[in-house]
Amino acid sequence: MKREIKTPISEIEIKSLQVGDMVYISGKIFCGRDAVLPKICKLIDEGSLGDIDLQGSVIFHTAVSPAGVGPTSSNKVEIEGSFTKLSEAGVRLHLCKGAIGADTIEKLDECNSVFAVIPPVTALLGNNTISQRLVAFPELGMEAFYELEVKGYPCIVAAAHNQCIY
Repeated sequence: MKREIKTPISEIEIKSLQVGDMVYISGKIFCGRDAVLPKICKLIDEGSLGDIDLQGSVIFHTAVSPAGVGPTSSNKVEIEGSFTKLSEAGVRLHLCKGAIGADTIEKLDECNSVFAVIPPVTALLGNNTISQRLVAFPELGMEAFYELEVKGYPCIVAAAHNQCIY
């Protein structure tokens, strides 16, 4: 199935996604990878996210650089280790590349979150990025926590409801 979803993503919409669905994401999404995601998880633990609202959000595991954005590997310890905490805090879709573990897939199901893969096509994603804003941890440079406004980011649901394409 091919369809567009807009952020914030509702609980009902996430429940309707199935492994193999082709999805085009539009709206605001967050970007972070191994340098910043543990810091965001710490803010969640401390209850100090401030004006960062993760309810119904998408986290794209990428850095934001002048060259553009492209997915990083999802199975890095700092990234895959953040899935549960971020999902509990409201993230509904984790966007990356590569396989994730069975335990992570199970936790995503418990939290009504899904994992989608995005092709490493930086040029295409640049054309679909409307704006970018630094949200937190500027000292991390391109690995800081960013918010992008996007239109039609393509991805394929890779793990949903305790099922996985890998």
